[in-house]
Amino acid sequence: MSTARPRSVRSTERLVAGPATAGMIREMAFEGSDRWVGYVHTEPGVRSGWHHHGETDTYFYVLQGSVELEFGPGGRERLSVGAGDFAHVPAGAIHREGTTPDEPGVVVLVRIGPGQPVFNVEGPEPE
Repeated sequence: MSTARPRSVRSTERLVAGPATAGMIREMAFEGSDRWVGYVHTEPGVRSGWHHHGETDTYFYVLQGSVELEFGPGGRERLSVGAGDFAHVPAGAIHREGTTPDEPGVVVLVRIGPGQPVFNVEGPEPE
């Protein structure tokens, strides 16, 4: 029988996690060598900086607003998700997120995989 105990992380206990990506605030709830669980808030009308998540797969659930992902050659592909939707960003996929001008994007996310979870980059490969 395990002696492990459930635990909670209150909203006031989340740690601001880095490195920062322009336009986004990431707060960590849990982390391990192969996982990261947290909360991300993106202000209304903001496009984040280009980034990828190294060897980690990212899964997120939209709590509020909508989030548009830009990705692919030249950043020309789009995926839009709104409150109540789930999304997956595969490991290494260069992307950025954007929100509508009238509402922030608020998501809960889980990253699974080893290594540093955020790498800021100049942008995707050109077409």
